[in-house]
Amino acid sequence: MNGRDQTVIINTNAWNRIRYTLWAPIYDRIAAFPTYRRRSIALLGLAPGEEVLIVGAGTGADLPYLPPAVNVTAIDLTPAMLERLRARAQALDLPVDARVMDGQALDLPTARFDAVMLHLILAVIPDPVACIKEVERVLKPGGRVVIFDKFVPDAEEPGMGRRMTNVVTNLLFSDITRKLGPIVAHTNLVVEREESGRIAGVPYRTVVLSKKG
Repeated sequence: MNGRDQTVIINTNAWNRIRYTLWAPIYDRIAAFPTYRRRSIALLGLAPGEEVLIVGAGTGADLPYLPPAVNVTAIDLTPAMLERLRARAQALDLPVDARVMDGQALDLPTARFDAVMLHLILAVIPDPVACIKEVERVLKPGGRVVIFDKFVPDAEEPGMGRRMTNVVTNLLFSDITRKLGPIVAHTNLVVEREESGRIAGVPYRTVVLSKKG
C-alpha cells in the first residue's frame, strides 16, 4: 500500500498545497512547538559545515534553533509556506537554499546530505514510505535523520475514536493514525535514539536514525 491508508483519497499533493496555503498565515501559532523542535535538532548534533536538508520545511519554524555555519537546504510543496520561510531566514541572516519540491520525489543528488530533518511531515505527506526512501537515498553513509511527529505507538492499534477523528484531521491537516515503525521498515536506516511525549493528549515521537556506511 506504499504507506497509504483508506483516507488517501483526500490526501494528495494538490490538496496539501491548497490546505497549507490556507494554513500558512497562522501556521506558527498552531505548530511552532519550540521545545520539541529545539530538542530534536540538538539530538542531531550538527557540526559546522555540514549539509542539512529540511523536508517539509514549512514556514521555517526550525531555523532559529539551527547551529551556526551549517549549510541548509529547505524544501516544501507549498510556495506560500516557503515565502514565509525565506522572510524568516532573511531576518535571522541565515543563508538557506529554499526550493518548492515534492518530498516523495526529491530532485536532489544521491548521498548529498549529512543530516535530514523530518518535522511534522511523515504524518502529512501522502506516501511516507516514498518520502523516507528518498531521504535514505540523499543521505550520505554515516548520515543522520531526525523525525518529530505524531504517531501511534508501533505496538498499539488506533482506537475507534482516533480513527473517527482522523477522518476530520486528515482532511484538515494531518493523519493521526500512522505508525513510524512500518514506514522506516522499508529502509535500512537504523534507530539510534527515541524520545516520546504528548502534546494536548496526542502522542509524539522524536526519533534519530542513521545510515550505516
